[in-house]
This record gives sequence, structure tokens and C-alpha cells, in this order.
Amino acid sequence: MIRKGFAMQLLPGKIGEYRKRHDAIWPELVKELRDAGVRDYVIYLDTRTNTLYASQKLSGDNAAKLPGTAIVKKWWAYMADLMETNPDNSPVCIDLEEMFYLE
Repeated sequence: MIRKGFAMQLLPGKIGEYRKRHDAIWPELVKELRDAGVRDYVIYLDTRTNTLYASQKLSGDNAAKLPGTAIVKKWWAYMADLMETNPDNSPVCIDLEEMFYLE
């Protein structure tokens, strides 16, 4: 099992809409994530900076295929107006270095 952490940037004034969209996450996206081995996926918000911090556990190497799937690309397009994105609508992600873990 691989643990991964990354940060993303939410645009000003978009907290409520970001939460609303994730509260109604598409079942087909959840299935795609689970099928790819994504588990314990959590996103935290630092309201002082609008920085999103995500943590997830990955099993196998199937998660590397997620960016190429139609449902993930559709989700990225849906979320692009809420956060900093790359030209392909994927969120700008900064990998975080794990500094401590307690199981």
C-alpha cells in the first residue's frame, strides 16, 4: 500500500461550491477510484490560504491510469472553475513529502 499526499489551490470564494460538488460526488467516479485501488482518500482545507491537502492510499499501479479515463477528465472539467488547473483541466497538484506516520 502506497500513501500519497498532495496539495491543490482552491480559488477565492469557492469553498461552498467545492464542498457541495464533493458531497454529491458521482457514483461512477467513486467506482473508478475504487477500481483503481484508491482508498482512504481525504481532502482537507486550510481556510487561511484556500489550500487543499489530500491524502490517499493506493494499492497496485492502477491509479496511474486514472488521468486517462473519461470520467476523471469529465470531473476535472466540472471542477476547473473552482481551482487552479493545468491546460488539460487537471488540478495543479504539489506532491507532499511524508514527514510522519502513525498507524
